[in-house]
Parts: sequence; C-alpha cells; structure tokens
Amino acid sequence: MTQYELYVTPLAKNDILESKIFYEERSPGLGDYFVDSIISDLDALTFYGGIHPVHFGYYRMVTKRFPFVIYYEIENDLVVVHAILPTRKDPKALEKRLSKSPSI
Repeated sequence: MTQYELYVTPLAKNDILESKIFYEERSPGLGDYFVDSIISDLDALTFYGGIHPVHFGYYRMVTKRFPFVIYYEIENDLVVVHAILPTRKDPKALEKRLSKSPSI
C-alpha cells in the first residue's frame, strides 16, 4: 500500500478556518473539536487516498464526525486537498467552487 504525502491548498485551509469559527460560535470548544476531527480524517488520506468515489472530477471523502466532505486529487505520491465543505452546500455552487480550485 502506498503512503501518500498530504498537501492542503490555501482555499481548503480557509474552509477549515471558516467552519471552525462557525462551530466555535455555537459552542466554545466545538471549533477545536471540529479541527481535530478534520485533521484525523486528513491523516487517513495518507493511507487511503484514491479509494473514494469521484464527484466533480475529484475524489470525495465523507468525514467521520461532522457533515462535511473532503475533495481531493492524487498527483504522483501526493494527496492534494482542494476543498473541505459542508454536505448541505448547493451542488451548483459546489461545482462552481471546485471548477475554480487551483492546483499546487
């Protein structure tokens, strides 16, 4: 089994920050728990990258603890995360966002 390196694009990092703020405003500490959960899911991609179904041209991994999906692609031995978005996002807005996601 290949172990991948992980690269999270600036847009995906911003997705995490925005969601952390959202959850922290609802309950103190929940934002940090969200980040810890997402990091755990991202770490799993170093081992399991490429096994997920493809949507909008990217692999799509559903997170374990929050209603989010991680959109990524594999470039050689690198998992490139382009977006970390809530599952409730409008599909048309999602497709538009992912079509503008730059590579590394």
